Amino acid sequence: MSKLFWPLLAVPAALGAAVAVSGSAIAAEAATPLVSDFDQDSIQLAQITSVSELTDVLPSDWAFQALQSLVENYGCIQGYPDRTFRGQRSLTRFEFAAGLNSCLDVIATLIAQSGIDPDDLATIRRLQEEFQAELATLRGRVDALEAETATLRAQQFSTTTKLRGQVDFHLVTPIDSITDEANTSVANRARLNFDSSFTGDDRLRIRLQAGEGNAIAPDVLGGLANARGNDYNVTIDDFYYRFPVGSRITLTASARGLQGDDWVTDTIVPFDGPSVAQYGEPAFYSSGGSSSNGAGAGISIALTDSIVLDAGYTAGGPGAFNPNVGIFAAADQSYIAQLSFLSDGFLDAGIAYLHNDQSTNFQGGLPGGTDTYAALLNLDFGGFFIAGHGAYQTFNGGNDFSWTAGLGINDFGVEGSQLGIYGGQLPQVADTTNNPLLIEGYYEVPFNEFLTITPAVIYGDTNLGSDTDETGFWGVLRATFEF
Repeated sequence: MSKLFWPLLAVPAALGAAVAVSGSAIAAEAATPLVSDFDQDSIQLAQITSVSELTDVLPSDWAFQALQSLVENYGCIQGYPDRTFRGQRSLTRFEFAAGLNSCLDVIATLIAQSGIDPDDLATIRRLQEEFQAELATLRGRVDALEAETATLRAQQFSTTTKLRGQVDFHLVTPIDSITDEANTSVANRARLNFDSSFTGDDRLRIRLQAGEGNAIAPDVLGGLANARGNDYNVTIDDFYYRFPVGSRITLTASARGLQGDDWVTDTIVPFDGPSVAQYGEPAFYSSGGSSSNGAGAGISIALTDSIVLDAGYTAGGPGAFNPNVGIFAAADQSYIAQLSFLSDGFLDAGIAYLHNDQSTNFQGGLPGGTDTYAALLNLDFGGFFIAGHGAYQTFNGGNDFSWTAGLGINDFGVEGSQLGIYGGQLPQVADTTNNPLLIEGYYEVPFNEFLTITPAVIYGDTNLGSDTDETGFWGVLRATFEF
């Protein structure tokens, strides 16, 4: 039997593998946005002459002998320009076409050199008859995949928009309660993000949100980070468009939902996000700031690969939407600028400046401007981190200093988890000269890609100087579902 026989068998075998990969690709395509960056390397394949040229193919690999035969005997395998084969991932239609073309070139050369041996033809016919049932099944699967693909295209939600959701459930139990928080309660929030992309690098986001419940003295200690809403009334929480200008500048235009830390690339402290209490996020970003239902604009400039300058402006509603007032004359306005050093190593740091044209959150509750100067720091020691911030604020009639500090361990017990504790002095609230105190310990545990459980213990001292109980302990269990 001549060398023609084996490349002919390789073609239907490769086709079967491609069909299997196509099935999984179609399933994945249904779950991922259709607009994505395309890796041009996937079609820049290079012919190789020895399997040893492939740096990621080892003699211990189960397909090593097959690859070695196809490369050295038939010249029918191609690799990537970086000398890899990438045998563990799915191939694209371009890659399959390139590999098939390489095998067909070998077949054409063999036919031109020696023709087709009658014995080989008889063997092929015999194999076709023997595997007739399998070939029919393969044709049926191809037809089914084509029908499924047509159905998915006809019924798909959008070619440019992906739906993302997050649901947070909280069970809050007072251990040593503030007077009006004496009983176990629940607090929930649901979000649906409609993220659209028209170029692959931009994003138009419209977020619908609803929820009910909050706890942990929300008017003083900030409440829960992932609990907002009023009787599950659905509102548009975010409405903005973000797009790049060149390779280092990103612009954002917001109709609603962005203020304070929404304009910055990173808030530096790692417990912002995993924490259950709202003020795991540095409180100065929202203290005395504009209403998040306003309109605004922001810019992010990557000065280097590690240094980023962010700036943003928010005009609070309803003045921003009133043509008799406008976004530049709204009574509630805020400005922010932050310079951040973001590395993949030991040190992340930032300095920020905020100005608010109106504040009702400070001493006396009188309108007036606030200016905030803040510094943020995170030291990553590999297995654990130490982080914190400090913020000095001036406002009508006085000044204030707030801070938080904490430490945490990543991948504690479970990969992807974070065990942390932080605490500090929060900004002053109206009609007091004192600062509330907040301390939280939490343990964020991802059970799978969809579910994360975070138990936490929170201590707070409202420090209001009143006759009521000012301190409290709470135990909180948060379950977060993402899809």
